Amino acid sequence: MHKVKSMETVLRDAHQSQAATRMKLSEMLPIAEKLDKVGFYALEAWGGATFDSCLRYLNEDPWERLRQLRKAYPNTKLQMLLRGQNLLGYKHYADDVVDAFCRLSIKNGIDIIRIFDALNDPRNMRQAIESTKKYGGTVEAAFSYTTSEVHTVDYFVNLAVELEKMGADIICIKDMANLLLPYKAYELVSRLKEAVKVPIHLHTHNTAGTGDMTNLKAIEAGCDIVDTALSPLGNGTSQPSTESMIATLKDTPYDTGIDLNSLNEVTKYFSGVAKRLSDDGILSPKVLKVDVNALIYQVPGGMLSNLISQLKQQGKEDKLQEVLEEVPRVRADLGYPPLVTPSSQIVGTQAVLNVLAGERYKMVTKETKAVLAGEYGKLPIEPSEEIIKKIIGDTPRITERPADRLKPELENYKNEIKQYVRSEEDVLTYALFPQLAIPFFERREAAEKGIDKTIYGSDCKVQPV
Repeated sequence: MHKVKSMETVLRDAHQSQAATRMKLSEMLPIAEKLDKVGFYALEAWGGATFDSCLRYLNEDPWERLRQLRKAYPNTKLQMLLRGQNLLGYKHYADDVVDAFCRLSIKNGIDIIRIFDALNDPRNMRQAIESTKKYGGTVEAAFSYTTSEVHTVDYFVNLAVELEKMGADIICIKDMANLLLPYKAYELVSRLKEAVKVPIHLHTHNTAGTGDMTNLKAIEAGCDIVDTALSPLGNGTSQPSTESMIATLKDTPYDTGIDLNSLNEVTKYFSGVAKRLSDDGILSPKVLKVDVNALIYQVPGGMLSNLISQLKQQGKEDKLQEVLEEVPRVRADLGYPPLVTPSSQIVGTQAVLNVLAGERYKMVTKETKAVLAGEYGKLPIEPSEEIIKKIIGDTPRITERPADRLKPELENYKNEIKQYVRSEEDVLTYALFPQLAIPFFERREAAEKGIDKTIYGSDCKVQPV
């Protein structure tokens, strides 16, 4: 029997899953003092799509967000999500970029880095694991849970053993689409506890309505840490509700030690944030309903809101069901990659194109071609010759670790943005999102000259210089 630790996701995955990552820094800071005192094991506050969203939609510097969160939450560990060699972008970066990113994430306030690879290829996690350890961060190595003919309990246990040998301080089961069912969770966690010595952390969602039960069975099997989200942004495509889990475990041997009453004000505060997101049309009611189809289509929350958004832009919302049915077919064609960023976006976008074009693979994205060419790493199953031929023709496929083909890139990035760069962080912002970074740097300069007062979030006013 053991006390269970709770990680709160309201500052990152909760609003990424339900509201396309649109919560502003100015909505995270007013409640910081109370949230910081609750007693969570950690707050997930950065990584994932926050970088992209800060630059693209919120006019915020993601590094400044991290620094301000670190200052505002002095008593709670901050955790981030990192896509291994992809970092927070959508391609593989050279090892020197990965190393610098891990160093600066830790320097600016991150304690724990959850590192995963979309294909569960450990070669793509190695550099991030080594760099995180080198700079004093805690390595939470995650495997992306999915189901297919190869994704058995043995497969995941063997993967966890390998990740522990690579230096993992914690092993995370990353169940991004709520596919891990309760009794399977009990079996998987039981086996993991026998096979590895480090703590086990379960991350699931409530898309199919089974997340609470999955957490509970995992806890009974010995799971050490679970992810939950405060109820205003919990459940549905987000994580199971924090308050429900704390209440369930109270006065049991698994008691989290968190006082439910201490959450009242925090919950009330985030209800206001959820209302703002809903009033702005960003938080769709569709993501709050139980959808057992998630067990068939394997679509994680962030991916579902992206698919709805893509179809809305095209005026084709009525095609959502067809797209959801096409997703597993595309996934099978591409060798059963787990549906998690960036593979979820790649499979999802390709499914949208297949449906809207009226013919499968009439239009193919460069990312779909890259997956088949081996540019993202080793696929769980070798795709058929017919699909390979149709999508990439005779393009040679690579078998080594994709990053082994990349020369150091950091100096090149520095040189490319000499006129804008003020810090190492700026260089990495540009490396990750060049098309978004330049306009952001230009707006920053304009703000300082008093031309534009909207920098760092619409609620903050920058005084003219």
